[in-house]
Amino acid sequence: MKKLLDLYRKNREVIDYLFWGGVAFFLSLFLFWLFTDSFGWNEVFANNVDWVICVLFTFVTNKLFVFRSRVYDPRGFLKEFVSFVAARLFTLILEDVIIWAGCTMMGYNEGLGRMIVKFIAQFVVIVTNYILSKLIVFRKKKTGDGTAPERDGN
Repeated sequence: MKKLLDLYRKNREVIDYLFWGGVAFFLSLFLFWLFTDSFGWNEVFANNVDWVICVLFTFVTNKLFVFRSRVYDPRGFLKEFVSFVAARLFTLILEDVIIWAGCTMMGYNEGLGRMIVKFIAQFVVIVTNYILSKLIVFRKKKTGDGTAPERDGN
C-alpha cells in the first residue's frame, strides 16, 4: 500500500489529470450523444454546446484538484480563466475540424461511426489540453531561488 501511495505522490498531477480528464471525457461523450441522437442537433453545433459545459467543469477541476492553483484574487482568477478558455478555444477548433471531417466529409454521421469520430477527437484534445494547461495556464511561478512553490495564472 505504501508503494502505491508513493507512486501516486510522485505522479499525482498526471494521475489526477487523467482521472478528472476521464470524467470530463465521458461527460463530453454523453452530452455529444444526447445532443446529436436525442435532440437531433448537427455534430459541430452539439460539440460546441458540449464544449461550453465541459470547459466550465474542467476549469474548476483542473484549478482545484489537478494543478492546485492557489490564485484566488479576482484579477489572477480572471487571468487564469481567460487563458484557460483561450487554450481550450484552440483545441475546440481542432476538435471541430476532426468532427467535421469525420462526420461531414467522410460520412460517419450516424450512431457508432459518429461516436468513434468524437472519441478520436477527444483523445487528441485531451493530450493537447494537458500540454497547454501545464505550460501556459497553470504554470508554476518561479521564485528568486528558481523553485516553484505555487501555481500562478500568469
